[in-house]
Formats: sequence, structure tokens, C-alpha cells
Amino acid sequence: MDIHEILKNLPHRYPILLVDRVLEVVPGERIVALKNVTVNEPFFPGHYPHHPVMPGVLIVEALAQTAAILSFKTMGDGPDDKSVYYFVGIDGARFKRPVSPGDQLIMEVSIVANKRGLWKFSAVAKVDGQVATEAELMCTVRPIE
Repeated sequence: MDIHEILKNLPHRYPILLVDRVLEVVPGERIVALKNVTVNEPFFPGHYPHHPVMPGVLIVEALAQTAAILSFKTMGDGPDDKSVYYFVGIDGARFKRPVSPGDQLIMEVSIVANKRGLWKFSAVAKVDGQVATEAELMCTVRPIE
């Protein structure tokens, strides 16, 4: 999936859109996506000016966005104006190596469970084959009231 297809499957837009390309998706199972990390990211001037590092919370958000694409592809649907895809939980998050400008973040997300609209995922972000971040994520789709 290129960026145009991603934009059809995620409601996020700049500066919070954190998925650049989907390399592989198997609805109901798994997805592999990437984020090209550039020095032009809006968070780098403040995190940290002398040694830029992508904030861990944004790596986890990138994994959640990747999970959202997998959810929508699995449901055969996309985001709409009547519902919101919420990130509702993080368990076991571990940050194993810093992510810096020039890195390519490869995000691998697998469905663990989907019960009554609550999705649970196993998620790993890697750089050059090394685990940068891993976590279990929970997400859900809820109608806008």
C-alpha cells in the first residue's frame, strides 16, 4: 500500500500520520509497515537538539496506526465520520534501542484477539533488524455521539 491507500485507511494526517508504506498485509492475521524517520520530523528540535531521538510514545503510536490499518483491512471497512478508532491500552512496552533520523522503522503487528470490538495486538518495531520497541496494544472502534 502506498501513501494514498494509507490515507484511505487512516484518519490521521500530518503531523501525526506515522505510517509511510505498508509492505505486507494479511487481513485477520498480520501487517508489516514502515516509517521513514527524517531529521525534518516536527518533534526532533525539542527531543533532543544535540542528539535527536524519536520519542517512544510516537513509536508506539506508529505501531497503533499500523494496527488500525490491519483492523480496517480485516473488517473490510475504513474510517468514517460516524466512528473513531481509539487506542485504549498498552501492555509490556519495552524500548530496546533509540530511533534516530535516517532510520527506517519496520513495524510488524499481529492480531492476538478480537472480542466484542476490542482488538489486541502483538507489535514490534525494528531498525536494521534490531528490535527498537515491542508492546501489546489494545484498540477499539466506537461511534461518535
